[in-house]
Amino acid sequence: MCTTPHSTMVSPSRRQLLQRTAAIGAGALFGTAMNTLLPTEAAAMSRMPDVYADPAAALAALYEGNSRFVKGEVMAPNRNMARLKEVAAGQKPFAAFLGCADSRVPVEIVFDQGFGDVFVTRIAGNVADPAIIGSLEFGTEVLGAQVLYVLGHTKCGAVSATMTGNDVPGQISTLYQHLRRAAKESNGDLNKAIMRNVELQAEILKEASPVIAKRVKAGTLVIAGGVYDLDTGRVMPVNV
Repeated sequence: MCTTPHSTMVSPSRRQLLQRTAAIGAGALFGTAMNTLLPTEAAAMSRMPDVYADPAAALAALYEGNSRFVKGEVMAPNRNMARLKEVAAGQKPFAAFLGCADSRVPVEIVFDQGFGDVFVTRIAGNVADPAIIGSLEFGTEVLGAQVLYVLGHTKCGAVSATMTGNDVPGQISTLYQHLRRAAKESNGDLNKAIMRNVELQAEILKEASPVIAKRVKAGTLVIAGGVYDLDTGRVMPVNV
């Protein structure tokens, strides 16, 4: 398992911030209000950095964001029109994601990020097909993401369907070829199959893309993985 710890930093909720700011008085100037807030609260109202000191720091920031989400203490950074206007002319996300298309796994919310922070690709079963790999090459090589994260989730329908092998309509079964190895190696355990799939898709990203491999070797990119628990909201790191 990945040894990156979840942050223990405690940040106020958005509602608490608004309540404290309102308590200062409607006539107070913004600067006065910021000086009155606690240091952690003032930091929570500021913009998150686009680039971290190194990939390890960027990865830690993701886990800190997920910890805030789990505790109900989200800062919801960079989620306003000012930030949208700021990144309209260009983006520099610090992380790129291969995630599942499942509607219960909104990456920005799960990791408490906002506009321009994360470059997200989503496909059922979070599989690294050629189109996804090309998109992630763009997110890392061109846009400069410092983390490439493979995110699986509990109760994944695509992995479960692959394990049962039942007939499905249309082209859904084309996903099975990407998931079959994880299904076979799990001995019928869905949770193990989901975790194994994260490991295998990360392995494909490392080996199938010279562009991504070059950045990993140079130390400007780290590939990480985890499983998002639908019941708790916590992302459980997977050693990839």
